[in-house]
Amino acid sequence: MKKYILVIAPIFTLLLLASNLNAQNIELLQKGKPTSIRGLSVVDDNTAWVSGSRGTIAITNDGGKTWDWKQVKGFEKSDFRDIEAFSSKEAIIMSSGTPAFILKTTDGGENWQVKYKNTDTAYFFDAMDFVGKKHGLVLGDPIKGKFVLMETNDGGETWNPFKNPPDALPGEAAFAASGTCLRISATTIEIVTGGAVARHLITFSTEKKWYYVYLPVKQGKSSQGAFSLDGFVYVGGDYSNDKSADSIASYYDPAIVSIKNGYIASHQGPSGFQSCVESISTGTYLSTGTPGSNISNDGGKTWSKIDDVSYNVCRKAKKGKLVLLAGDGGKIGIFKP
Repeated sequence: MKKYILVIAPIFTLLLLASNLNAQNIELLQKGKPTSIRGLSVVDDNTAWVSGSRGTIAITNDGGKTWDWKQVKGFEKSDFRDIEAFSSKEAIIMSSGTPAFILKTTDGGENWQVKYKNTDTAYFFDAMDFVGKKHGLVLGDPIKGKFVLMETNDGGETWNPFKNPPDALPGEAAFAASGTCLRISATTIEIVTGGAVARHLITFSTEKKWYYVYLPVKQGKSSQGAFSLDGFVYVGGDYSNDKSADSIASYYDPAIVSIKNGYIASHQGPSGFQSCVESISTGTYLSTGTPGSNISNDGGKTWSKIDDVSYNVCRKAKKGKLVLLAGDGGKIGIFKP
């Protein structure tokens, strides 16, 4: 009897895992808008904002069922690649390209105030992140060997250059693909890069130095590298060859003492280029890109494809369980665990 139990147990485990994967899916909520969405901020289980090309923003207050779409007046040609929302009334948007803009609304997107403008063509903003409502950073491509970092400590009212930006190697840049190549917390600032090299750049609040670590993802061309990070997981690839599943994802094992050798390529990666990764629960990560979306239930070690629809970004509610995705053509989806 015992030997049959031993045989049945692993089979049951495999069936249970397969059942869980099948249960995880993405439902398309919205499409058919003339905008490419890359900015997404989910406040809670009711409120979320998106931003994109053609000066477009949209807000939902019913968990994604309906959306109020707007073009920001005077910014119809701007590409708002990232957005940070704090409530149904207050949000900040960042534009990529020239001029580089940061705008803020306090009335649900009806009116926007310019809080930062730079007409220098060298400036190209890639991502924005906040910890709390006051402290935020905007990341831009390197100028004169240094990544651009703009900082606010008053909720986006004023922006100033960060005092200690990280160094950049020749041909290295960040990707304005999903607003998630930059992540900040109360204790760290983290950036992932691509192009000539793919690296993880990290600084701790207790130190003044930056650590620079090469990531085991595809790199070497302007279309390749690490596009997104969350927690200890990193995704990317080659957007010009998005079906290639070679060297797409990696993870960091904190059990390995050295920060430089703890980065490991995923044993089974996502099925093609991924522009965003998001932690949706302990050990579980959702990633998405133009070839579809993938899920990892083991901290980024192995991945399984759950959807074929193209999205650019996926984000989880800051307070709550709502997980949304967004992409080209005004496409918005919801993750069903």
